[in-house]
Amino acid sequence: MTSPTLVRDARPDDEAGLGVLLDAYRQFYACAPDVPRARAFIAERLDRQDSVILVAERDGDLAGFTQLYPTLCTVEAAPIYVLYDLFVDPGSRAHGVGRALLRAAAERGRRDGVVRMDLSTATTNTTAQALYASEGWQRDDEFHHYSLTLA
Repeated sequence: MTSPTLVRDARPDDEAGLGVLLDAYRQFYACAPDVPRARAFIAERLDRQDSVILVAERDGDLAGFTQLYPTLCTVEAAPIYVLYDLFVDPGSRAHGVGRALLRAAAERGRRDGVVRMDLSTATTNTTAQALYASEGWQRDDEFHHYSLTLA
């Protein structure tokens, strides 16, 4: 029997499993496989504590994660989180893992006193868009987002 999804803060001993999940996430966005790079990135986040990483467990295994970056909103003169990463292992999809991670992230934001959370996703990722909308996230049709590659 499958156990319910448990969402908790990531711990240093999650580094290896998180590295594998982050590598799969990066591959989803067309990056070449590189587990050592993904693991080093996660290890640095955990060591520096410059992001909030929540992990989802199912049956004792890591099933997904989300990563929140703290920043400030000048217009609201308040702290916000950028939900930059949300990934569920393909074998754990359709079991409510993504929804559990989104809800835990929102609760964490409330507890940490942030006034808003922002996220971006690929325009083609309609599955994720449907999940976000079902959880009350509003799509921004007012602003265009731009990026400038520096390296």
